[in-house]
Amino acid sequence: MSAKAARPGVGAVTVLVYLLISVPLPAQVAGAVLSGIVTDPSGKLVPNARIFLKSAASGQSTETRTDLAGLYEFPGLLPGEYEVSVSAERFPTKTASVTVTENSRQTLNLTLGGMFSLEDLGFASAQTRGSAEDQARLDKRSHMLKMHQTLGLIATIPMAATVLTGSLATGTTTSSSGRTVHAVLGGVTVGLYGASTYYAIFAPKIPGTPTHGNIRLHKALAWVHGAGMILTPVLGAMAYQQKSRGESVHGVASAHGAVGIATVVAYVAAILTEVIK
Repeated sequence: MSAKAARPGVGAVTVLVYLLISVPLPAQVAGAVLSGIVTDPSGKLVPNARIFLKSAASGQSTETRTDLAGLYEFPGLLPGEYEVSVSAERFPTKTASVTVTENSRQTLNLTLGGMFSLEDLGFASAQTRGSAEDQARLDKRSHMLKMHQTLGLIATIPMAATVLTGSLATGTTTSSSGRTVHAVLGGVTVGLYGASTYYAIFAPKIPGTPTHGNIRLHKALAWVHGAGMILTPVLGAMAYQQKSRGESVHGVASAHGAVGIATVVAYVAAILTEVIK
């Protein structure tokens, strides 16, 4: 083969250069970048949390999710005001505001709240931004209402057991063991109910907080099951004494079962008003 044939032709070189310069370079995303990590109240990273970013100017929103390291990122943002919302399973939605500047890279770390937020308790968002004294009052109310909710749910356990053992308190037998079990369970129920009621009544009041929707219904039902929680053990004690004397339950004591059932129904309905939003 001749030396001339071994050298590449000018045309081949030209085609190669054309192909190299015609390959598009990776596009660079213009604009600002907002990123950060999402953690729970204990500081643990939260993967797969949903992040919504809404522009105050245009009203347009976009969504992303955190990765396994709890990291999120919104690239290519125009400067302006944005609202950032984060939500995850078992946590309420939390919202924050951020101002994005032109071609900047900004960090906004987000911490999810507790099992429910102050807004879930009926407070306007403006009420959560006050003086240190106001915030302390809000924090105390939030804590006490959480205790009210927790103890109220726990009280359903002995309450259900009391209803189920109601049959042990009836009949003509002179043995008092069944009636004693029923009475003890009822006493435990009343004790837990009283503790739950204490936290609800003595939680600090927030002036100007409206009562609406399910909260209004919840309070209305409280008058029903509250009265029932007083009458039921009183009537039960009367029925217990009558049975202990070998008598049939008579008089107002005979309403013990009906009042107890009505109390349970009203109590369960009150709980459902908090579950069904």
